[in-house]
Amino acid sequence: MNRGRIRKQFRITTLSLALGACFASGVHAQSNTTGSVFGQAAEGDRITATHLATGLERSISVGANGDFRVGALPPGQYRITRISATGETSTREVAVNTGAGSNVSFVAAGDAATLDTITVVGAAAVNPIDVSSVESVTIFTEAQIDRLPVSRDVTNVALLAPGTVKGDPRFGNVASFGGSSAAENVYYVNGFNVTNIVTGLAFNQVPFEAIAEQQVKTGGYGAEFGRSLGGVLNITTKRGTNEWKGGANVFWSPDSLSSGRALAHDPDRDGRYRIVESGSKVDSTTYNLYGGGPLVKDKLFFFGLFQGQRDEEVLDYENGHDKSKIDSPQGLVKLDWYINDDHRLELTAFRDKAVEDGVTYQRPAGDLSVGGGDPIGTFRRTTGGDNYIAKWTGYITDTFTLSALYGYGKYSRGNENSNSEDCPYVYDGRNAGTPPIGVAGCYIDYQVGIPDAGDTRKAFRFDGEWLLGDHTVRFGLDNEEFVTVDGSSYSGGVYWRYYNTTPGTTVAPGVVVPDGVTEMVRLRVLDNGGTFTTKNKAWYVEDTWQINDRWMAYLGIRNEAFENLNAEGGTFIDIKDTWSPRLGFSWDVRGDSSLKVFGNAGRYYIPVYANTNVRLAGAELDYNEWYTFTGIDPVTGIPTVGPQVGPRNYSSDGEIKDPRTVVDNNLEPMYQDEFIAGWQWQFAPKWTVGMRGVYRELKSGMDDICAGSGAETWALANGYSAAHAAAIAEALSHCFLTNPGKDLSANVDLDGTGELTVVNIPGSALGLPVATRKYKAVEFMLERAWDDGWFMQASYTWSKSRGNTEGYVKSDIAQDDAGITQDFDFPGLMDGSYGYLPNDRRHSLKVFGAYQINEQWRVGANLIAQSGRPVNCFGVYPSDGPDGEAVQYGAGSFYCGEGVGTPYSVDDSLHPRGTSGRVPWATTVDLRVDYAPTWAKGLKLGLMVQNVFDSQDYYRVVEIWDDGGGAAAYNYKHPRSFVDPRRITLSASYEF
Repeated sequence: MNRGRIRKQFRITTLSLALGACFASGVHAQSNTTGSVFGQAAEGDRITATHLATGLERSISVGANGDFRVGALPPGQYRITRISATGETSTREVAVNTGAGSNVSFVAAGDAATLDTITVVGAAAVNPIDVSSVESVTIFTEAQIDRLPVSRDVTNVALLAPGTVKGDPRFGNVASFGGSSAAENVYYVNGFNVTNIVTGLAFNQVPFEAIAEQQVKTGGYGAEFGRSLGGVLNITTKRGTNEWKGGANVFWSPDSLSSGRALAHDPDRDGRYRIVESGSKVDSTTYNLYGGGPLVKDKLFFFGLFQGQRDEEVLDYENGHDKSKIDSPQGLVKLDWYINDDHRLELTAFRDKAVEDGVTYQRPAGDLSVGGGDPIGTFRRTTGGDNYIAKWTGYITDTFTLSALYGYGKYSRGNENSNSEDCPYVYDGRNAGTPPIGVAGCYIDYQVGIPDAGDTRKAFRFDGEWLLGDHTVRFGLDNEEFVTVDGSSYSGGVYWRYYNTTPGTTVAPGVVVPDGVTEMVRLRVLDNGGTFTTKNKAWYVEDTWQINDRWMAYLGIRNEAFENLNAEGGTFIDIKDTWSPRLGFSWDVRGDSSLKVFGNAGRYYIPVYANTNVRLAGAELDYNEWYTFTGIDPVTGIPTVGPQVGPRNYSSDGEIKDPRTVVDNNLEPMYQDEFIAGWQWQFAPKWTVGMRGVYRELKSGMDDICAGSGAETWALANGYSAAHAAAIAEALSHCFLTNPGKDLSANVDLDGTGELTVVNIPGSALGLPVATRKYKAVEFMLERAWDDGWFMQASYTWSKSRGNTEGYVKSDIAQDDAGITQDFDFPGLMDGSYGYLPNDRRHSLKVFGAYQINEQWRVGANLIAQSGRPVNCFGVYPSDGPDGEAVQYGAGSFYCGEGVGTPYSVDDSLHPRGTSGRVPWATTVDLRVDYAPTWAKGLKLGLMVQNVFDSQDYYRVVEIWDDGGGAAAYNYKHPRSFVDPRRITLSASYEF
């Protein structure tokens, strides 16, 4: 069938496009900064796309098959004009979104009079029926976000998309996509990767008012995108137009109208708690001044924004509270120079630096009085920095486009406080013993970083697009280099932790609790630092092939390389030629875009984060010592120690290791395979329904191992001498980066001469399982398009996430050591580790929408309800366990005494992952009301109430049963990480 024919079903296709203008799935072969227009017309017709706001024009000729595509278009409203060979014209108006394709078809000349101009209006559909797409993408424009009662930040907007859940709040405000850890996403601003390379849990953010569109890719993304196992969050900023426009707004969330954050309070430390409203509140004021327009009409455009923000926060906890002020004057400047119709230059600069200054107060244990206590010190925390992006786009011919981007950015992690030298980190997990019980010490931050900690990043990329008949071929390469300055130590140089103990219990290698001793203290020293470089490179090629009228195929390949350098500049990880195939199809079942079936499959890699450089390839000193004690200083928390019990146990000795001796010669970066299949159906005007099935499987995990006893046993059984076997065990015992459970290749100094010998050890010899993570989900979506009256979108996701590792971070214990968590360190820690993972939220329901009451009043609502995560029972690994050795991780294993004997008995019972219950559902309801008076054009007043019913639901519980000393923790299963309390935000804005 000739695909150049004129489709009689154009009205239906246009309606499908309208449904997708608000939340849109993009055509597969799309840039992360631009969109496209594609469709059908007669051979020889001339198609011109005109950006209505700037006058940018681009024209192409329609080929022999009747298809056309105008790519690399800045987002916005376009007039598409067709001029036939005989001079007849017809026009359409469409919206072009970032990473999306807008379908425009032209009817025969005789019918043009009835459909000369079509204007696409905004809609509320997460998954419109775009038959050219196989991705799972959601696009939120500024207009749609402004209708919804959602917090003004990137993560909370992303949490509206199906398949996303809130990450562990201890990691900050981050999201988990499709069962992956919250550290496995990638973030872009105008095409520049702004992801924090240390842990993946932070990113540079433009002021929220400067966002024009937010693109959320939850799966199936093409070969252009990589370095992510979770999702892609892509921000496009506002830009100037041919009309000068500007405005100002203010958002005020007074603490007097908000509820205090909930807190589980157990003053007697007897396991019985009550949920109270603490004094934790924030008084926040944010204002924006912005404007933009033509510096030279049709040629040079400017947009600028200044954001002022001041937050005054009180953060309550059981033994004290912080009072702080956060000043974050931020801004963005955007210049667009349309040199001519064939060449365009964009320059973006933005700042997101924030400085928090505060005072920490200490209260007697159990005192929750608001504002009580005495000041013990001050602190200053600095985050964010400056970023600069330059991008050139050239339309070389009608069918060939090139672009080039260069970016430079900084991210600060400065942390200073006034008492970091004199006040050690102290934690008291006892429920009885030497007073004071629950001593908190005088530390402010438990871990103190170096003042100049931060990262700089440089990146460049080239991308091209070439139309070859039925094929749209895209290709490109990109290069990123990060320089990380990092280092930290415990406040006061040490960490004192108090335990109730059971005599005769082995609490660390060689450390046995003496007879009659029911409490002990552990000292830990951890000190590291240095300057580290990380380099990532990639190239890709992809082809979108329109096979016929109804079938489209996508084929792509991505090749990536990762290099990590140690503190002395030596390469210790150098991985080349990772191959990531991407495949997909789309079937327009009826040929009228009303019913679509699609599917895709792909492999995705993630880089080795710089945290691995810092912890594994720097000068790190890490050891533990155990003591009895006779007293505790009530102010500093420092014990009066007795004799040391057992030896000092080292994890790292402070020396920078030979980079060849800390990493597996055959190391593979972490990667996973993904498969998605689904359908979408427009069953009535403005209404669509859809379903997706998702399967993700981790194919190679990456982590460090810290036990060599299995390797020593293997070596002795395979002809190595006792000395050589001991050297092999020693090489692995100081933590060695590998792919757990797989065969290992290590460079070992067998004779102490400095000469390295390659030793290949089968994975089975180390007693470790292969890293496993599997995610299965079914997503259902129902959508009603915005028509200037109302819209609604609902989604339900049923999912399972099972395995023995969460991924790059470990929510179980809030460990953000990306790539080197305590998983797999010792075989015993992996006993019972397979089960439901922390991001397993079996059920997730999301419903949101808005209703225009009349010309002046509009309301919006948002409901998110998610089932709770699984609960674990962590305890000390038993010294007489199946591996016959003790480990020094405290409550790091799945052996505990829950449900065995009396509530506080000690028992070596294995409780596999996720078998100790579930956290209850967490549900929040948010509302907003907007008033735009007709008597004051440009003015808008708003009221937003989040957590309307002041829910005290929570996201996790304490999962430590045995606190590490052989006795049960008093707060096991106490609620933690409550949902944000009720908060009221008043807003006023004026635009001209």
